[in-house]
Amino acid sequence: MTIDEARLRVDALRKEIEHHNQRYYQEDNPSITDAQWDALMRELISLETQFPELQSPSSPTQRVGASVSEGFVKVEHQIPMLSLSNAYSTEELLEFDRRVRQVVGDEVHYVCELKIDGLAVSLRYEQGRLVRGATRGDGEIGEDITSNIRTIRNVPLELTEPVTLEVRGEAYMPKQSFLRLNEQREQQGEPLFANPRNAAAGSLRQLDPRIAASRRLGVIVYQLADASEYPVERHSEALDYVRSLGLPANGERKLCSDIHEVISYIDEWSEKRRSLSYATDGMVIKVDDMALQQELGFTARSPRWAIAYKYAAEQATTILRRIDLNVGRTGAVTPTAVFDPVQLAGTTVSRASLHNEDLIREKDIRVGDRIVVQKAGDIIPEVVRSIPEEREGEIPPFSMPERCPQCEEPLLRLPEEAAWRCVNPNCPALIREGLIHFVSRDAMNIDGLGEQWIAILLDRQMVKTVADLYRLTKAELLTLERMGEKLADKLLQSIEASKGNSLERLLFGLGIRLVGEKAAKTLAQSFLSMDAIEQATLDQLTAIPDVGPKMAKSILFYFDTPAAQSLLASLRELGVNMTYLGAVSEQIESVFTGKTVVLTGTLSEVDRKQASVWIEQLGGNVSGSVSAKTDFVVAGEKAGSKLEKAESIIASGKNPNLRILDEAAFLDVVREAGLY
Repeated sequence: MTIDEARLRVDALRKEIEHHNQRYYQEDNPSITDAQWDALMRELISLETQFPELQSPSSPTQRVGASVSEGFVKVEHQIPMLSLSNAYSTEELLEFDRRVRQVVGDEVHYVCELKIDGLAVSLRYEQGRLVRGATRGDGEIGEDITSNIRTIRNVPLELTEPVTLEVRGEAYMPKQSFLRLNEQREQQGEPLFANPRNAAAGSLRQLDPRIAASRRLGVIVYQLADASEYPVERHSEALDYVRSLGLPANGERKLCSDIHEVISYIDEWSEKRRSLSYATDGMVIKVDDMALQQELGFTARSPRWAIAYKYAAEQATTILRRIDLNVGRTGAVTPTAVFDPVQLAGTTVSRASLHNEDLIREKDIRVGDRIVVQKAGDIIPEVVRSIPEEREGEIPPFSMPERCPQCEEPLLRLPEEAAWRCVNPNCPALIREGLIHFVSRDAMNIDGLGEQWIAILLDRQMVKTVADLYRLTKAELLTLERMGEKLADKLLQSIEASKGNSLERLLFGLGIRLVGEKAAKTLAQSFLSMDAIEQATLDQLTAIPDVGPKMAKSILFYFDTPAAQSLLASLRELGVNMTYLGAVSEQIESVFTGKTVVLTGTLSEVDRKQASVWIEQLGGNVSGSVSAKTDFVVAGEKAGSKLEKAESIIASGKNPNLRILDEAAFLDVVREAGLY
């Protein structure tokens, strides 16, 4: 393929992918499958890799996330991002309307927009291209989160017109993404996010943009920052204008002729809002005419021409009947409140996670108590508090049992953790949940082997470990009720096909604590084989991006257990692939080959992402932290604590061979290899 042919195909792929992004994220009406979208993206990545001169900051491939930042740069908002005053009742809305009409007269129209429960952000475009994303901060100073904003697929990297403007919006996490994220965190024994707002804020403040990219965030634009420079006179026109440029302005809004129509619209959405794919906690009401907005002006903290109406959280009281204990695949024992059913946010609720023993003690929740429950963010049922003044008689406080509710083996609680864990590898609950995870789509993807069949296989004692799945025969399967020849053949074909999966799927499927899907892929790409991972040291593991000390210790602990060693030996004998099958960039022999390299400070000629790619091409491993095992530190301008630590390690004699390179020396190495 010539460069001209590649350029035409790359342009076509970018337009097609962005079109499908809009159909999926803005219109909620996808026209292709996820697999088809992935194929388009793989083709584009392949072409941009083959023809580096075609790479562009506005390409959809740039949404995957850049290299890890050392911290966020402060950003001054030229136009302050003010907060809104709140109203909690019809009376307060009527008072707001009275104040507005007292200043500008009775001819006032209002725009009502759903209030998204997320994190306020600012997006700046120059000549139609996204150049900066920032948090609200204190309204005057925010933080530069451009690398994270770029990963959000409904945020256009390039507008339909080459205009320069700034918009404000709300970054949010869709309900399904939030539920999936908390499910993953619970399985890995990590603290859960309380609501989608906290999850979105936590995602956008990650120093590693790849984490933000994995969490499928969205943005809804609610304001054109300086509308006076554009052909609009009303707020409603401004939203239509930014939408025409490809920006995701909220389509769920209404222009109201008076405050009574506003109140009716708020009432209309009181229940309807629960059907949306994102969480809303109210309605924002704004004076539509921008000239009237200017006349009304601002207080020190908020505009006088806008107000946020907050829906009251729907709560109910009920009786806590018992606390169930559930054992997850990592052994974490999670207490769950079981109470008399109540109606909340349109559904019947009778259970809610209590997370851990500490939370139960903090809220003084006891079996038999009358409790207050609600849905956090209208999604997850939670116990808000107990009502001890209505407690009848002496009810003993809750305490975790000393033994696992499934296998009766002792439970363990590590000093730095809130969760109690079962560490018995033969615990029926760990085996069941581990098997379900192993066959799941994101792990070994054994199609057709769902929870029900796993339960049946366990009940019939046909499997005890994941290795037993590969020993199943057609004759055995045909002894099961409702198992016909066609289904048995399909299951066996799917099991056999899974043997050929790449290493990262097996790693994730093993259920090693703290090793999620992304970390599994990083480990597979870095070590290339299961043997290499098994033999890795703590320092070698922590030198890998995304692998911190806790995860590294968890990996070492897993591979040190006789049960894991026996399982892996069985899987090898059964023909399960133990190597990474993905693309590995060709490495060039250099002084970096086999060495650990840390980047710090600001590089003036290239960005950190490109520098990291070069180091990997030159055979080096890029690490985010400096230790005595570090071989090179590349220090740009304003290098801080990492440079100081490197100098300290050299001075102390812990690693006198550690070399510090400035940007010029680093680029000399790259030029010598012919990469720059």
